[in-house]
Amino acid sequence: MIKGEIQSDLPTEEVAAIQAGPLYNDDLAPIASGARRWGTVDIAHLWVGMSVCIPTYMLASSLISGGMNWWQAILTVALGNLIVLIPMILNGHAGTKYGITFPVYARASFGVYGTHIASVLRAIVACGWFGIQTWIGGFAIYKLLLLQWPGLADSAVITAFSNEFIEVNIAQFLCFLAFWAVNVGIFWRGMESIRIVENLGAPLLILLGLALLIWAYVKADGFGPMLGQPAQFETPGEFWAVFFPGLTAMVGFWATLSLNIPDFTREARSQKDQVLGQFLGLNTTMPFYAFIGVAVTSATVVIFGEAIWDPVELLSRFNSPVLMVVSMFALTLATLTTNLAANVVAPSTAFSNFLPRHISLRVGGVITGIIGILMMPWKLVADPSGYIFTWLIGYSALLGPIGGILVCDYFVIHRTRYDLAGLYKDHGRYRYVGGYNPAAFLALGIAILPNIPGFLARVTPLEVSAFFTNLYNYAWFTGFILAFVIYWIAMKIMPNRGGAE
Repeated sequence: MIKGEIQSDLPTEEVAAIQAGPLYNDDLAPIASGARRWGTVDIAHLWVGMSVCIPTYMLASSLISGGMNWWQAILTVALGNLIVLIPMILNGHAGTKYGITFPVYARASFGVYGTHIASVLRAIVACGWFGIQTWIGGFAIYKLLLLQWPGLADSAVITAFSNEFIEVNIAQFLCFLAFWAVNVGIFWRGMESIRIVENLGAPLLILLGLALLIWAYVKADGFGPMLGQPAQFETPGEFWAVFFPGLTAMVGFWATLSLNIPDFTREARSQKDQVLGQFLGLNTTMPFYAFIGVAVTSATVVIFGEAIWDPVELLSRFNSPVLMVVSMFALTLATLTTNLAANVVAPSTAFSNFLPRHISLRVGGVITGIIGILMMPWKLVADPSGYIFTWLIGYSALLGPIGGILVCDYFVIHRTRYDLAGLYKDHGRYRYVGGYNPAAFLALGIAILPNIPGFLARVTPLEVSAFFTNLYNYAWFTGFILAFVIYWIAMKIMPNRGGAE
């Protein structure tokens, strides 16, 4: 029988037909409310674990280098997270109400087969980040081992994996594979294992962050000059020119999770748990760790005579082996908690949804891990300009429209009322045209178009008018709003509205 309680009154033969159909497997089945174990604290711990990572630590650096003072940068981070929390909670509502994953949720708006486009687009970027974060975690392990066995640095270089930017030796690659195995192994044990890891890691990561803050304050006899540095803007216009692109970047930071958040909120016991848990976990941790990054970096100006934003480089300056071990362990733990939740769950459910009868959630996790290796993250990290700061950041222009379509369909078109059984029927009300909803793809295409010139201006020498380059600074907002409005209009006039109320 379908695990969700909402359809418990379905005839037995209909339940059996759904389970035998091509859109169902046990991992994609809705979770009954009585089987959920995640409360407010668990959701909050999840966000603490995901938020504490190297990118968060360095989040305010670009804003300060752009001319902001420290509190303007932290305020921009906090505001961006408050904005992205809105679609996070809205999309999370469906997960908690129906107990469904993101790919199943997207079937209602994109169609039972059109959902693959939305979910796989989300999965691709996650696979890239999984590889990058796994390489970072493996590199931290490698640094730890060098303390005991310095000779590992002289191990043979793997020519096939090296290029002009980086050399990968056998020891580094084995540490990468070891950390890869830890990530995939924990995920293989299921969502409950992820909950346990996040719950154990969250308080420890907070304590370690505070310890680093105290160390910097004591060592520098204060927080250094950066916290007293004024803003570098001469006019309000100069401030806004940095603020709006920065705000878009802060929103884009979690634009991926704002889509597949149902993968986690389906485990929540109530809507109150998912709302409070997300607010408390995300909107406190991100600004706090961004502040730690600013304060500690400010202190490094006094301690080392230069501003050191990269925590890996900072840790390498520690003279105490004990501090080095504890710090590298913290870095590895932070990378693990972020990677498991943010970069493994989404692609795993997407791959499972692609072939439900053949790919389980566990197998999807292994596929994610393999793709993460094939993308050669050591090269991506070594040359971020061609990947992280172009392709991945450009995804916010694509993910915003998908988010707008999901929110419009669930709250405006269907008023939070979905046919749960219909989401698992190949020829049900969410089939639309051959399994694809034309309204969703019309809205997606039109909402992406205005951001294409600005994106091309970032990655090519193409001359683009100032209007489009400025518009690209608001890529996520532009895409979300346009897609929302266009989808709403298209669904009003199309003949098959997917059973909308």
